[in-house]
Amino acid sequence: MGIASLLATGTEIVYALGMGDSVVAISHGCDYPPSAQSKPRISRPRFDPTGRGSGEIDRLVRETRARSGSAYEVNAERWLPGRQEST
Repeated sequence: MGIASLLATGTEIVYALGMGDSVVAISHGCDYPPSAQSKPRISRPRFDPTGRGSGEIDRLVRETRARSGSAYEVNAERWLPGRQEST
């Protein structure tokens, strides 16, 4: 069984505990430790935050959560083979 870490801090904790070999996937926001960067990323924001200020990102997060329930998407097919991703 592998670990799919959906929080950057969760990934850091798993690696700090010496269990990095068990990590099979990481979130879009994970940037540490460097050895985790080779794992597939299974989440992404529902909007492109590039070049946006914090106020605009906050507005987009609120709008996206109201519309979709979450500001992020998880690609379950990347870590649960055979599972159908809901739309």
